[in-house]
Amino acid sequence: MADEPVRTRGTVLHFVEGTVVHAGTHLHEKAHPLHTHSFFELLLVTAGEGVHHSLAGRQRLRAGDAILLRPGVWHEYVDCDGLEVYNCCFSADLIRRELAWAREDPLLGYLLWTGPFSAQRRGMIATHLDPATVNEAVGHLDGLRRLRNQPPNRHRGEIIGWLSLYLSCVARTVAETDQRGEYTHPAVVDAMRMMEADPARHWTLTDLAGELHLAPGYLVRLFKSVTGLPPMAYLSRHRVELAADRLLHTDLPINRIGESVGWPDQNYFARRFKSHYGLPASLYRQRFNAIRHSYPAADEKV
Repeated sequence: MADEPVRTRGTVLHFVEGTVVHAGTHLHEKAHPLHTHSFFELLLVTAGEGVHHSLAGRQRLRAGDAILLRPGVWHEYVDCDGLEVYNCCFSADLIRRELAWAREDPLLGYLLWTGPFSAQRRGMIATHLDPATVNEAVGHLDGLRRLRNQPPNRHRGEIIGWLSLYLSCVARTVAETDQRGEYTHPAVVDAMRMMEADPARHWTLTDLAGELHLAPGYLVRLFKSVTGLPPMAYLSRHRVELAADRLLHTDLPINRIGESVGWPDQNYFARRFKSHYGLPASLYRQRFNAIRHSYPAADEKV
């Protein structure tokens, strides 16, 4: 088998240049160490058992469990007994470009953007697929896996197609369990894009509503109906995720990173970051850039 197109720096996993999507299976025995990654991951448990440990706590895993993790989330597997995980990893650039349309889809938009930011999920969504949906999901993952040694520029359409099918398969289950609506108001999508395009701006609810020609109270109701959060809380979640990325991928001083994401008050930035990731910004940078380990090739037992 070809090696998985993932490299490590410290305990941060990165795609090699040119990779946009990858699917492969891993068999975990005992444990797989703490790490984070620069891409999205949507894992599916296909056999065995174990415990998934993250800031959201410890979740006992069984076949059919699926977890989406946004970039920057840290996690590990412990107490594994033949835990087989089908990993699907895809780049944030692909989500921003080829799959940008998915933000306006009520199911995919919730799975990838609003759901992981809502409530206390800390950038993750966990769900459980029934056996028929697991079979459907594995079929889509196998489609991606067959393309892993093919040049992406010649098979991009197929890659996006298989990934879209897999995401949609999981998103339907999430929508059923979370009782999501079938409609996302365009103003919510516009608001998210505006804040994400200029996170360093001193946004206020009044300013944002004014840009969208809506009453502030109405915008809050629309936004909460989709995300479960008011707009300014969503902006905070985006800022902290952006800060985590810059902590791991730049050498900027921490105070500069806080300024760059819209939090020039360093004490406030420190509180917001620790509240979201459970670690001070300095320790987050140190921990995930300090220990080097190799990530196993797809289909390798660890």
